[in-house]
Amino acid sequence: MTFFGLHFQDIVFYTLAAVLLYAAISVITTRNPVYAALYLVLAFFTAAGIWLLLEAEFLAIALVLVYVGAVMVLFLFVVMMLDINLDKLREGFWNALPVALPVGGLMAVEMVMIVGVRNFGADKVIAPPAHAADYSNTAELGRVLYTDYLLPFELASVVLLVAIVAAIALTLRDRKESKSVDPSKQVLVKKADRIRILKMDAVVEKAEDAANTQEAK
Repeated sequence: MTFFGLHFQDIVFYTLAAVLLYAAISVITTRNPVYAALYLVLAFFTAAGIWLLLEAEFLAIALVLVYVGAVMVLFLFVVMMLDINLDKLREGFWNALPVALPVGGLMAVEMVMIVGVRNFGADKVIAPPAHAADYSNTAELGRVLYTDYLLPFELASVVLLVAIVAAIALTLRDRKESKSVDPSKQVLVKKADRIRILKMDAVVEKAEDAANTQEAK
């Protein structure tokens, strides 16, 4: 099916690409942090749609479930719960702009040099090959990940483990306002150290005293 000389998949791709570009630019240009997070959610959804066009269903579902369903929800809760002074954050923005622009331009040039324009263009577009009915995108991704890219995968896992340990270490720092619990001391606690049973004599209230109390009330 073609429209104006373009296939339907091409129209969907260009539409998703335009929405993704608009959402990405809006993330860094909008002044409201909540709107920026919502634009980032839109960028994730459109990127997942592009992954679906490339028949990478597992990556698309992982992008939606992990980033949109977990990470971005956490970002939204943190942004809405914190009392962020936007005016104070914008202070010094124009002073840092002369340094930020050359650094950003240098990073853009490096990305173009690494990727190269030779990898883009209509003649470089390769349609995904046809697969059998029992083809599993997830199984193929796991096979490639744990065979050809096993070492980079393990290195990435070590880096993430170090980041987790560093985050826990920063959280458990001894500060005056922080409250911490020692698990070893909790395990050694006995019932007698926490619970004290008191025995009190029962007090029986007579009927006349109860009636007088009710009248007084």
